[in-house]
Amino acid sequence: MEEWTIETWEQQKEQNSLTAFYLYTPMCGTCAVASKMLDVIETLLPELSLGKANINFLEQLAFDYQIESVPCLLISRDNQVEKVYAFQSVPYLYEKLKK
Repeated sequence: MEEWTIETWEQQKEQNSLTAFYLYTPMCGTCAVASKMLDVIETLLPELSLGKANINFLEQLAFDYQIESVPCLLISRDNQVEKVYAFQSVPYLYEKLKK
């Protein structure tokens, strides 16, 4: 997963019907687990446009999307953005992104 800026996120949303943006903080243990889960998802869904960013550097994005906590996965599907906070399992995330 590569690091994205807000601009990259906006471009990817426009160019792809399905895009996911993973928001984390470096000192968050739950974020570390979520990151490993998304590494598996990235392997399972190579067609998925998936990026990540440290939310500490994206104050405006956190405000715009009303991010309540991390880890957070923003899923953009046909210009509708869904927020996922509970990364329950790899199969759960897979189904969430595959539908």
